[in-house]
Amino acid sequence: MGKRDELIAKYADDLRNKCGMEPDMDLLTKVTIGCGPAIYNDDASTVAASQKSELETIKENFLQKKLGLPDSPDLMAAIDSVIETYGKSERNKYRAVFYYMLVKHFGKDSVYG
Repeated sequence: MGKRDELIAKYADDLRNKCGMEPDMDLLTKVTIGCGPAIYNDDASTVAASQKSELETIKENFLQKKLGLPDSPDLMAAIDSVIETYGKSERNKYRAVFYYMLVKHFGKDSVYG
């Protein structure tokens, strides 16, 4: 099992145990691959949910550019919803898990088709 496969298994565990959802492993794998080398960097692999600038970057670069969503208050509401689901007290919010939940929230699985 390679490093990426180990990380995907860890992300699936987070989705099951911390977020209460059964992951679509194919989609989770594609979202993880889409994160690129960031998943191997301790700092870049997690989302600093308490930093407004980080959340703005996710909104602009992921939700708007990657998923093609128009700018609206719904985008930040969805990000806040993911933070709630993951758990505000959870320090390590993995980027791949965070993005996966946003893809599911907006029904944008087709972007990774």
